[in-house]
Amino acid sequence: MLYRSLIRPLLFLFPTERVHYMTMNALNVLQGFPPTRWILRGLFSTRKAEDAKEVFGLEFPNRVGLAAGFDKDARYMHALRSLGFGFIEVGTVTPRPQAGNPKPRLFRLKKDEALINRMGFNNRGLEAMVENLKKRPKDVIIGGNIGKNKDTSNEQAVEDYVTCFHGLHPHVDYFVVNVSSPNTPGLRKLQEKGPLLEILNRMYREAGQYEVQRPILLKIAPDLTDTQVDDIVEIVVESGIDGVIATNTTISRDGLQTPVTAIDSIGNGGLSGRPLNQRATEVVRYLSDRAEGRFKVIGVGGIHDVRTAQEKLDAGAALIQVYSAFIFEGPALISRIIRGIRTAP
Repeated sequence: MLYRSLIRPLLFLFPTERVHYMTMNALNVLQGFPPTRWILRGLFSTRKAEDAKEVFGLEFPNRVGLAAGFDKDARYMHALRSLGFGFIEVGTVTPRPQAGNPKPRLFRLKKDEALINRMGFNNRGLEAMVENLKKRPKDVIIGGNIGKNKDTSNEQAVEDYVTCFHGLHPHVDYFVVNVSSPNTPGLRKLQEKGPLLEILNRMYREAGQYEVQRPILLKIAPDLTDTQVDDIVEIVVESGIDGVIATNTTISRDGLQTPVTAIDSIGNGGLSGRPLNQRATEVVRYLSDRAEGRFKVIGVGGIHDVRTAQEKLDAGAALIQVYSAFIFEGPALISRIIRGIRTAP
């Protein structure tokens, strides 16, 4: 493959975060011209009516989406749509802009085809995202992943989520409550039953103000125990929200091929990519079995080819998302997965 043999080695000569913005800004320029936009869509977009899937009352052009964290400020939606994604999740956004954690904060594990990040919800804030979303593409589903500012206490976190919910409501198609990132101190404590129910119940009540109802989903960590996942099921059903995204990044470092010394030198952060696949699929299956049709699951974590995509769907996921593999496999991965799951038995 041209990407793996030529393009990726060149891109990997640059620091991870820098090359991300370099490539996405270049794609934004290319898709801005009709001829190159037509070429991009011809190469990577494989839309067919048979790929469409209705979930949460929304018509998704296909079942393959981009996970949150890639387009934090909704700056690259048009370029990403041209690459074939059926839905794009922007964010995580916080009410106020924040710089995130000090750089470097995004690291490649080449042997594992994985990433470690400790970005820390770096974003330009709610107002900046809203301005970008006013120019969103209309033929792709856009989700808004929302979080709290680092300096907002957990006791006041619900207000940050509600602020983002109201600000984005006219501009996105669904919401994701992110309480599972390991890179904001104390955030994962909001996955505990009491604070999580407070946030979700409040959001459900706030949603009642609108004539148009936006689905609300919860994103959970892969590091939860089965008992904790059981609590999540109970919370989702009790709160009345629409679904769960499983899973976010993991703090585990088990089974990596990268030397321990290199891992230790990187330090803290959430791991994504191939090593997460098995655990993420286990959580998707566990959730789907216990959901008993009461809510839907989006599967994400370690998907890197048609086989691992199909595993998530077979485990009960209604939709799937990719992130790290998009970096390691290149943009052609999306159309390969879409065609592959289209023809799966």
